[in-house]
Amino acid sequence: MTKRYELSELIRSDSFIDGKWVAASGGKRFDVTDPATGKVIAQVADSTAADARVATDAAARAFPAWRDMLPKDRAAVLHRWHALMVENADALGRLISLEQGKPFAEGRGEVMYGASYVAWFADEATRIYGDIIPQQQRGKRMSAIKEPVGIVAAITPWNFPLAMIARKIAPTLAAGCTVVGKPAEDTPLTALALVMLAHEAGVPAGALNLISASRENAVPAVADWLADSRVRKITGTVTLSC
Repeated sequence: MTKRYELSELIRSDSFIDGKWVAASGGKRFDVTDPATGKVIAQVADSTAADARVATDAAARAFPAWRDMLPKDRAAVLHRWHALMVENADALGRLISLEQGKPFAEGRGEVMYGASYVAWFADEATRIYGDIIPQQQRGKRMSAIKEPVGIVAAITPWNFPLAMIARKIAPTLAAGCTVVGKPAEDTPLTALALVMLAHEAGVPAGALNLISASRENAVPAVADWLADSRVRKITGTVTLSC
């Protein structure tokens, strides 16, 4: 049975690292505002490169166990996450509207759109097949086996604060990889709420880590992931404002 949350219960102001809500190491915070009114909704952790490295450390520790989990068990976790998203579609839709500015109907529609990614990749977790390659020489058999690569860093934009993070996290977890992520500084609250629901669904500590950072600290924080050889893939979406 899934739990339904009120909007206020979904608003988190700290980063999520190694299964815990943690403040930025430097103690700084930045404002997230309602674009319609300019009112401050929350003050969230302003994470630095040091915090990004802590998130990578957590993802590295969690990787072996998550990689070795049976695909059907990873799929079950993702299906529970999907169910929690659907159960809380109204509250998540209001949160998107609050911090991003979309009408509620569009915000709720985005929730269902993002949830569809989670459901799709939950099923795909059990269909990660290898390949049999036609032999080039007699007496030899060639095959390709697909294995998780390691840590994936996910960077997402402000215009689809739920759908884009779900689109990146779901396939990463389904494949057996772990995640470090940073949502856009304008709209971190929806992504943090989504991570909260993922943890409740059973994503283990360290498998999914999300930091929030201001424009000033976002570049050095992400640069730390780019420079870390343990981060094997980067997925990012950039939205330009004209």
